[in-house]
Amino acid sequence: MTDHVRDLASVRDATERLLTAIAKLDNAAVGEASRLPGWTRGHVLAHLARNADALTNVWEERPMYVSGEARDTDIARDAPRPLDVQLADVRDTAARFEAAAAATADWSRTVELRNGVTDSASRVPFRRWAEMELHHVDLGIGYELEDMPEEFTEREIDFLADRFSGHPDVPPTRLTDGTRAWSTGRVADGPGITVTGTPADLVGWLAGRREGAALTVTGGPLPTLPPL
Repeated sequence: MTDHVRDLASVRDATERLLTAIAKLDNAAVGEASRLPGWTRGHVLAHLARNADALTNVWEERPMYVSGEARDTDIARDAPRPLDVQLADVRDTAARFEAAAAATADWSRTVELRNGVTDSASRVPFRRWAEMELHHVDLGIGYELEDMPEEFTEREIDFLADRFSGHPDVPPTRLTDGTRAWSTGRVADGPGITVTGTPADLVGWLAGRREGAALTVTGGPLPTLPPL
């Protein structure tokens, strides 16, 4: 069962870790390329701030973003800002996100996210936690998939395996780290494919952060996953 209180605490921890890490950068480093194609570190930080605003909108029953184009325009606008402005924006928007969470009374209600996606309000904190963890890795400043909390990594594998479950373009696939196992892809019409690796490599592949070279694949080639 989702524990939104625990997840909100995890969001706070992840936010503080990220803020502490980026405070060690300088303006030049913020303008350098991140690990996301076409994005600088400034783009990643701007996205994290605007995502906090967007999820605050969700809790306050407004559209998450005015439009996809407006979302991209806002990130591009904010990406070139100096480090101190980026830090303040990430910190201030995180505080507004937390305040909106504190004002949320009905955690069982269904909320609307981007592109018509809906979810329980209680799962929004975990979605924000994922933003903080994965984009901290994307900054390319020493925080790796292996450094993410074990609880987060396991739950993100659960989340992404469920996201691709039933997808017609993903063959029946079993994921395992040698101890735990997950299923994803379309309904099995045969033996299917088994993908084995460390939790970090599994989540990296599922989240589009690693190509899967370290994974062991049996029963066919490594599936090509749709973009998130």
